[in-house]
Amino acid sequence: MAVVIEGGVIRRVAPDAEVPVLPGDWEVSCRGRLVMPGLVDCHSHLVGDLLVPTSGELLLHPPQVRLEHERRLAAHLTAADVEVLSLYAMARALRSGVTLAVDHLSCPGDVTGALDAQARAAEQLGLRLVASHATTSLEGTSESMAQAEANADFVRRRGSHPLVRGALGFHASWTCANPLMQRLSRLRDASGAPVVFHLSEGDHDLATTWEQHFQRVVPRLEGFGLLGPLSVAAYARAVDDTESVRLAESGTCVALGPGSALLVEPSGRALETLHGRQNLMGLGSAGHGNLWDAIAAALITAMGAARGSRLVDPDGVLVQLFADGPAELCSRLYGVPSGAVEEGRLADLLVFDCVPALDPESGQAPFLMGQLGRSRVAWNIVDGRVTVREGQLLGMDEVALAREASAVLSRMWAKTRIPEAAAHFWPVRQG
Repeated sequence: MAVVIEGGVIRRVAPDAEVPVLPGDWEVSCRGRLVMPGLVDCHSHLVGDLLVPTSGELLLHPPQVRLEHERRLAAHLTAADVEVLSLYAMARALRSGVTLAVDHLSCPGDVTGALDAQARAAEQLGLRLVASHATTSLEGTSESMAQAEANADFVRRRGSHPLVRGALGFHASWTCANPLMQRLSRLRDASGAPVVFHLSEGDHDLATTWEQHFQRVVPRLEGFGLLGPLSVAAYARAVDDTESVRLAESGTCVALGPGSALLVEPSGRALETLHGRQNLMGLGSAGHGNLWDAIAAALITAMGAARGSRLVDPDGVLVQLFADGPAELCSRLYGVPSGAVEEGRLADLLVFDCVPALDPESGQAPFLMGQLGRSRVAWNIVDGRVTVREGQLLGMDEVALAREASAVLSRMWAKTRIPEAAAHFWPVRQG
């Protein structure tokens, strides 16, 4: 079969003999390898994952301590730093098969510059990106309002860009006061933009929200009108059955981060609770590795639930998290059908170094996700543009990007060494 791409959309799917190669065409010879829609990272921290890599020493601390460490790092970020780190993180994402990242960036010192830097990086490399800022109220009301307005300005300027779009963002209920939520609600009503946030991060989120606002997290956000079909709510580690129904009825997409849930404080049974209410769900790397790590963690979580008789169909759940939910989210965000190699769909496609083994009776490929997990992404095509060819990033030297990112990280970590006065917060190792 041949797939013809024009103008960022799949125009034709037909037998090879019916589709001649015309002058000027760029032919991708698949040679029997698997072609499938690109991967959607429903909640990424492209810069944050590099700034705060997974560390057992840090993860042993309470959420408030971890957040303070993240904020100290983010406070030193400049727009130039964000561009360097974004280029490297996006290059890695493309080579792993991601074609769309819904990103949650924290750069309180220069929201406008940082979001513009991410947009430039995505356009250079060809990654589809929805960028938002994880604004909090922790720097004060006036500062949080200024950050929200800068985020909204980016949304207005990127409202119809074919590749890079803006979304409003905030960190989480427990870090955001009512004035900020009210302002975001008005900005959302005025723009109709997507909203990206952390939802019920864990017991600490529930406890702090209740202590400050006498509400649980889901009803509070619903009261501000921040749930809906263009809302991407990450984590949802601590939601009950009633809240799961409300999320489903609102059409909110829940971006699960099973890797982070295994590493941080597992709270409740988010996967079982949400799946049982037919919520729209997708996988996010969530600042802990790449999307394939999230898929492996989702399998572990689903199998544990299935063995405990809390989940009937773990394979069906994985398909929903890996393919169906992310494709629906991409279609909502860009207004074009996606998620299949069919005419009229977005031309976000992958070619894997995988010639799938087929069942001779059905013609289907059993255990396909297991086969994919062991295969390299050979080609990555986003919006009809080749970004990775035979495993190699096009247009930029990935090793050079890695060197530049390493220099930025070394400088950042040197600036934010833990002061001696705070040493008692950290574990003491002996021997």
